[in-house]
Amino acid sequence: MDMNQIIDAVRGLDGSLVITPAAGSDFPELSWGDAYFYHAPDGRMPERTQPYGTIITKDYPDDTTSALDTPGRFRVNIHVGRDAADSLVTASVDPAEEDVLHRHPLYGASGWVCVIDPGERTAQTVLALLRQAHEDARTRAERRASRS
Repeated sequence: MDMNQIIDAVRGLDGSLVITPAAGSDFPELSWGDAYFYHAPDGRMPERTQPYGTIITKDYPDDTTSALDTPGRFRVNIHVGRDAADSLVTASVDPAEEDVLHRHPLYGASGWVCVIDPGERTAQTVLALLRQAHEDARTRAERRASRS
């Protein structure tokens, strides 16, 4: 499964907003080529809400364990919650292994999982987790709106 297939699937979710920073945009150069997934039915990037999922295409200064500087390699990151992360992820010897569910190298303790280059073993799981993360983000947004 390639990155564009994942982005297209997320764009198809009701109320979804996918931000894909590119050269010349207002986003920092480091983010160019990546993708950020939000629940935003009004089409505007939320100001005080983190994305529920991302795709990154390169190593970041504090995040190099996935070896993403290899051309064509990418990592899908999904917020699933701590309990789900505990049940989904088994110990992996190699944090750069492809097509395996890992704890996110920086945010795993906060309930984030990731997959490097989803393929035959994980593609459907990744899509299902992104759908659930989107639904969870929608529920949180509705709860916040009802308190306002």
